[in-house]
Amino acid sequence: MATQPNQALPNGYRLNEYTIVRKIGGGGFSLVYLARDDANQPVAIKEYLPGALVLRTEGSVIVQASSTENNNIFRHGMKCFFEEGRALACINHPNVIRVVNFFRANDTVYMVMRFERGKTLQQHIQANRGSIRESFIRRVFAQLLNGLREVHTHKLLHLDIKPSNIYIRLDGSPVLIDFGAARQTLTQEESKLQPMYTPGFAAPEQYHNRERLGPWSDIYSVGASLYACLAGYPPQAADARLLNDKMVPATVNWRGTYSAQLLETIDNCLKLNYMERPQSVFSLQKVLMDRTSMTLPRPSLLSSIKHSLTKDLF
Repeated sequence: MATQPNQALPNGYRLNEYTIVRKIGGGGFSLVYLARDDANQPVAIKEYLPGALVLRTEGSVIVQASSTENNNIFRHGMKCFFEEGRALACINHPNVIRVVNFFRANDTVYMVMRFERGKTLQQHIQANRGSIRESFIRRVFAQLLNGLREVHTHKLLHLDIKPSNIYIRLDGSPVLIDFGAARQTLTQEESKLQPMYTPGFAAPEQYHNRERLGPWSDIYSVGASLYACLAGYPPQAADARLLNDKMVPATVNWRGTYSAQLLETIDNCLKLNYMERPQSVFSLQKVLMDRTSMTLPRPSLLSSIKHSLTKDLF
């Protein structure tokens, strides 16, 4: 079903104790606004607005399902979104986006989050393509995994970890954002909504065998994000790899540029068989925090010249 372009809430609109400043983002399932609370502090507000299911016409703030069938699906999704907000509000960790409020209004639901300043890891990759230092990668992901461990402790899966959902604050610390796919918990029955995933970053079991989802599924996405830091783009999508695996292993692609330990870790995270991946965030984190393995072989004269030419070009 095609996604409908829904109208955003108008600037200056009063939403409970918040005033909408402007729309700052969104996708097929939600819109995100910059707003200010009664203390004039900035917040980010995510509005559940799946364009394939509901409509909001110009001049209205009320959300309406586009059909009776869609209304049932929308109500189920709204319940999941609300429960997601409730679960995330229980997590107070510096490396996980802080949910400070969630409520119902305009016949839909809203999630209020702390407003962060900085840029996404995806933006950092695009600006530094092919020249991201291993020390930066290890520092960012070791900290990020602190947050992911906390998420898993609350029996919640993210299921959409990718560079555009990893935010780098102005002080350099990372924060995991946009739990748009986090409706599948470790104990909850599978959602009736169509699964959400990003090709290249989603684990094989997100396409099929969703009953096998677990922490190892997020670990695959972490591995794909690490791969993207090195390549500038994600690895081959998992569903395509299952049919014809053409992904060049990190240990082959970047041998001599990054430490063998880091490259082996990336390849292990990207195993198609979930049982062959690291099974816990803690085990992966221990490896990334081991900086004694960062010694690299001395580059050859040819590779040094290639690196110099590439640096001059970009």
